[in-house]
Amino acid sequence: MTELAAYAGFALIALGVALVLGRAVMRAGTIAVGDGRDRAMKVYRDQLSEVERDLMRGTLGTDEAERLRLEISRRILDLDRGEGARPAGRPAPAPMRLLALAVVLVAVLGSGLLYMRVGVPGYADMPLVERHAQAAEARRTRPGQAELEAEFARAFGEPRTLEGQEELESMVAQLREVMLNRSEDVTGWRLLAQNEARLGNYAQAISAQERVVALLGENAGSGDLAQLLDLMVIAAGGLVSPEAEVVIERILRRDPSDGVALYYTGRMYAQTGRPDMTFRVWRRLHELSTADAPWLPEIRAALPELARISGEPRFTLPPLPASARGPTAGDLDAAEEMEPEDREAMIEGMVGNLSARLASEGGPADDWARLIRALAVLGREEQARAVLGEARQVFAAQAAELALINEAAAQAGLAGGAP
Repeated sequence: MTELAAYAGFALIALGVALVLGRAVMRAGTIAVGDGRDRAMKVYRDQLSEVERDLMRGTLGTDEAERLRLEISRRILDLDRGEGARPAGRPAPAPMRLLALAVVLVAVLGSGLLYMRVGVPGYADMPLVERHAQAAEARRTRPGQAELEAEFARAFGEPRTLEGQEELESMVAQLREVMLNRSEDVTGWRLLAQNEARLGNYAQAISAQERVVALLGENAGSGDLAQLLDLMVIAAGGLVSPEAEVVIERILRRDPSDGVALYYTGRMYAQTGRPDMTFRVWRRLHELSTADAPWLPEIRAALPELARISGEPRFTLPPLPASARGPTAGDLDAAEEMEPEDREAMIEGMVGNLSARLASEGGPADDWARLIRALAVLGREEQARAVLGEARQVFAAQAAELALINEAAAQAGLAGGAP
């Protein structure tokens, strides 16, 4: 019934528009011709009145006023004799009126057909504020991790088969037994989480990875948290639960440019009705990503449509990012667990790429902060100070970026980290 009423309303509006425009077109053939005489006569009378006013104010001399009166009177006489009377218009030719009428009908009927094809009759208006409020409510009331895992398991919980599965299941079963007596063994829990995930036992993998994070406490690296986040989203069928959002927030507090956390933040907004926020987050993620980032193909494919939905019609998809953006906080955390020679070689390569790019192309404050921290890890304090000074000059007029640079300097242990 609502849809029928919507169609009827549209038909009434279209009919009204067609009648008004059609009447105007038909009247074009019956409007009388005007010669412009009355308008010209009014102009001349106004000029005579203006001459009299100027004469009374003293801004016009008697002789000049008399000359103007004679000139205007001459033009009035010419107008009476029919000279200078120009036609103001003429009836529209019948073919032109028929063409105009056809255009009106095509426009009205075409808009009706287009509405029936791509429109949504009966769909109520939804202002932006209301849409945002509904999105916030959807985010607040979305199912929890356990519910999403159970739903995903019911729908796609078929047993996984892989090469060497029996041996792997036997090994995992033994590892579970071992971990009962080695509850503080971080490496054992990491290994158990990885292999439970290989078997498709995501709930058990999440429990093991949560144990890793709990044992490490504040020392848990971004890599460990990102691994937990990955497992939670996979187990929930690709959806970001409230519990996963807590992990995202923890990662971003540690490193606001963490790619995994930003990627899943964008997905969370998309899943809860805020594609505009997805566009903002993924646009920044694109700027921070390297060419080999696993999420890059997805966000590059989505950004143009997200820009259109978000009211950014001028957005142009940027070129593919450089092959290296420098070490992230997760890279540095992982490097801390390597042998000294391996750690130094890994960071040296990343720092070299990042330093060269910043020197030739510049970059966001996040990249400068990474370079400062990486140089400090390598023990190049003098070079780190030089980069710090240059970064402060580059971002001197940008308070937020400068604060990020100073925070990185403080984390790197550079004296005078905050000027």
